[in-house]
Amino acid sequence: MQMDIRMLGCGSAFAKEFYNNNAIVYAGDKKLLLDCGTTAHVALRKLGVSLPELDGVLITHIHADHVGGLEELAFQLKFQFKRRIPLYIADTLTGILWEHSLRGGLEQEGLLSLADYFDVRPIREGVPYEVLPGLTAELLRTPHIPGKLSYSILFGTSFFYSSDMIFEPELLRRLVAERGVETIFHDCQLEPPGVVHTCLPQLLTLPEDLQRRIYLMHYGDAQPAYVGRTGRMTFVEQHRLYSF
Repeated sequence: MQMDIRMLGCGSAFAKEFYNNNAIVYAGDKKLLLDCGTTAHVALRKLGVSLPELDGVLITHIHADHVGGLEELAFQLKFQFKRRIPLYIADTLTGILWEHSLRGGLEQEGLLSLADYFDVRPIREGVPYEVLPGLTAELLRTPHIPGKLSYSILFGTSFFYSSDMIFEPELLRRLVAERGVETIFHDCQLEPPGVVHTCLPQLLTLPEDLQRRIYLMHYGDAQPAYVGRTGRMTFVEQHRLYSF
C-alpha cells in the first residue's frame, strides 16, 4: 500500500526557524499524527489540518519536541470534539508518559489516566501493528539518551523513520539488506560531535548506495548553509508531501 508522509516540521529540539520534527502519515484517506511536539498545533493550523481529521497518534519517545503538544491534543479531543482517538505507544512508555509528562496537567476528578483521554494501544517492540488501514508500524528500540527509552519505526516493509538516535550504521545496513528498506528519514545534527543524535559527518561515511536512500530531518537553524554539502543525501522539506 502506498504511504505518504508530510513533515509538520523538520527542526531539532532547539531550532527556532523550523517546527518540531513531527509528521502526518497518510494511508488512503486516513491520517496518523507521528509525534506531537510543542509546535505541532501551530504547524497543523498552518497546513489547514484540524484535530477531528486525525485518526490516531503514534509517539516515539518522551521529549517535549515529540510530546509537548499532547496535553492540548487530549483536552481538545476530550472536551471540544468529544473524540477518543487511538494512541499508539511502546508498552514500556505508557506509564512514563502519564506519570512524568502528562499527569500534572491532565489529571482531574474523573480523569485519572491516559485511557480517559485516548484509546491507548500499547505496542511491543519488534511486532508490526496496523496503525492505519493496510499500513503497519514496527517499533525498533534505538539508542538516544542514555537510560531513556526511544524507538524508531519501520513502516510497512520499506520505510524507516529514525526518530532520534545516535549513529547506528550496522542497523541501517541490515534494514536495507535484510528487511528491504528503500527509504530512510534520518535525524541529522549538522555539526559534530554526535553525542545523542547522528551528526552529518557520521552519515557522510556511509556508502553512496545507502546515502541515496536517506532523507535528512531534525536539523538545526544552520540548515540552509549545508545545502549541497550532504553527499548523496537529501534534506526533507517541512510541509512537503512525500509519497513512497
